[in-house]
Amino acid sequence: MSYPPKNPLRIGLVGAGWVTQHHLPGWKRMADQARVVAIADPDAAAAQSRAAEFGIERVFDTAQRMFDEVELDAVDVAAPREFHAEVVRMAADKGIPVLCQKPLAPTLEQARELVADIAGRTRLMVHENWRFRPYYRDLGKCLRAGRIGDVVQAHLTLLSSGLIPDEEGRLPALVRQPFIGRLERALVMEILIHHIDTLRFLLGDLTLHHARLGHLSPAMKGEDRAFLSFETARQAPVSILSNLAVHGRPPAPLDQLTVIGTRGTAILDGATLRFMGAEPGEHTYDMPACYLQSYEAVIAHFVTCLRSGADFETSPQDNLRTLELVEAAYAAPRNPMEAA
Repeated sequence: MSYPPKNPLRIGLVGAGWVTQHHLPGWKRMADQARVVAIADPDAAAAQSRAAEFGIERVFDTAQRMFDEVELDAVDVAAPREFHAEVVRMAADKGIPVLCQKPLAPTLEQARELVADIAGRTRLMVHENWRFRPYYRDLGKCLRAGRIGDVVQAHLTLLSSGLIPDEEGRLPALVRQPFIGRLERALVMEILIHHIDTLRFLLGDLTLHHARLGHLSPAMKGEDRAFLSFETARQAPVSILSNLAVHGRPPAPLDQLTVIGTRGTAILDGATLRFMGAEPGEHTYDMPACYLQSYEAVIAHFVTCLRSGADFETSPQDNLRTLELVEAAYAAPRNPMEAA
């Protein structure tokens, strides 16, 4: 399915919430190729604020009104997950290509139904930005070039004190993103989904062999800790350890990833990526810049593929494989050490 090249592409944005503060600068950097011309959100004040800040001409209280009244070349869906499928179907009805924030839907079954429903009617790319962070792109290139040889083991940790009260009694994780506390599927579906997808990008498809999820914080409706064990296609073990209430860790956690190969080891420790063994080296990254660059890279990839007709890296079919692993984690037995 191809679309006539227009310059700039006219983009509609659905959602004016927290995450759009990162989407919109990414679109702004693509202004010569694509421009957000309309925004829709039932929160009129939030939509008007984003429109004023980023020079968006039209503001709507519903996505349907925006689709009906504005000629669009593509839409960026940044609404809460429970509205993703509905909005993507609206866009498909109009034949409008979609960039949709992860997850595609609250459950794997709903995501599969959505992908089947829109097949052949429009193009869809999942906005999964973690794998587009510069340090992961660099690591991916090095792994594919054989810098550490064949991968034999990998372990990722994401440990945070975000659910431990600060000096003012606040929970930093919920100050930053209050909605996480209301999610029935929290740590894995909202946060670790990024890491599962990134490990798939780095190491290839994975099979989940063990999962143990747990819940202790009364401020959380869903799980706040997890241990996941996977295996690569070549049977290399891969694990994720995560907990949002770890004393001695920062509230805003940084990824720590160790990848062990037959010729060397790659270690990502927050802002530093080190290689040891046959080809040693070290790279340091500007983390706030990397965060913004990941959004910019996703948007640039979406626009480039729309113009060229090339396949999206984070296609719905690829993302469903990530969601299958997420769903498998929720199907595993829960940790018996729950909060009273």
